[in-house]
Amino acid sequence: MVTRPEIADADWDAFVDAANPTSYLQRSAWAASKEPNGWRAVRWIGGDSVGAQILVRRAGPTPWAVAYAPRAPLATAWDGQTIAAFSAAARELLARQPERIAYLRVDPGLDAAAVTRAGTGGDASLADRFRASGWLPAPAVQPNASRIVDLGVEEADLWGGLRKKWRQYVNRARTAGIRVVEGDGDRLADFYAIYRETARRAGFIIRSERAYRDVWAAFDRDRLARLLLAELPDGTPVATLLLLRSGSTVTEPYGGATVSGAEQRANYLLKWEAMHRSREDGAATYDMWGLSSPGIAHFKAGFGGREVRYVGAWDLVLDPLGRTVLDAAGRARTWASRLQHGLDPRRGVSPDGTRTPGDANPGSSDPRADDEDERS
Repeated sequence: MVTRPEIADADWDAFVDAANPTSYLQRSAWAASKEPNGWRAVRWIGGDSVGAQILVRRAGPTPWAVAYAPRAPLATAWDGQTIAAFSAAARELLARQPERIAYLRVDPGLDAAAVTRAGTGGDASLADRFRASGWLPAPAVQPNASRIVDLGVEEADLWGGLRKKWRQYVNRARTAGIRVVEGDGDRLADFYAIYRETARRAGFIIRSERAYRDVWAAFDRDRLARLLLAELPDGTPVATLLLLRSGSTVTEPYGGATVSGAEQRANYLLKWEAMHRSREDGAATYDMWGLSSPGIAHFKAGFGGREVRYVGAWDLVLDPLGRTVLDAAGRARTWASRLQHGLDPRRGVSPDGTRTPGDANPGSSDPRADDEDERS
């Protein structure tokens, strides 16, 4: 496998755009949004079939650093040879870094059921192939499940994919005079106010407003960010979605609604408009991102599409002691952070370090969850 460690942003993003599945978390814009928190990106492409953008950061006052490749690697094949080659290349690449890296965590954006149906060659499962190359199951970072809607259909079919009651709710919101508007960076304060209210009501931790402004700025430079707000007739914003695009896939990682917005079904109209407008802009896939609770799963299921459950997170351990220490510290930090925010710490992380149902933020074991301490 030929590795090219130095890859320009444009060349890398072209590789990410062509991947199937693709992910906004692998774009250069995501790496740029994490730079203010001390993360730096290391990229490589092995041959034409596999690649990853790995984020590296020193873990506080410890002698170790963590490496994380969100929704990676991007690969066209998942047989034992590909995984073994990726594992060897990752070990070699990370060993050359100046930091003492404890582990590399990955969580491929692969539909577990689809992988099982397609097979990976021979009798070994995908999990067996990861284990055979030295990987260990790891706590989830990104959502373990999502709902994916195919936008490559006629608009009538997209509308028909909504449950009847959901179509009624969309029309009810329209009749009530609720409208969906596009926002720019000047509306991020409105977005954050709604998102913060949603987080308090649902019991999850969000990052500082600055963190979402960093994401917006990074993706907006490439015209890959979209901010939608649902407003009452008097102009009051009551629901919002921040959409990010990679290739032909639009994802809705952040959003929420006020109590008033939910009561008036503004969130139903908003999500329909997000799907509709994404299709009009040529997107082929709409990713609703996470199903963190039965209520959220039920709400999203009403908009059609298919549920996807991913293959999970995996660690390539480079320093066993470092991984043990950092995971323990992460669990403690999650517990303390949730207590500080007045939330039930038992929802943040279970004794084995994995996320528990209903927690919309993975907590401090998540290499992304660094903003509460640094940016608030």
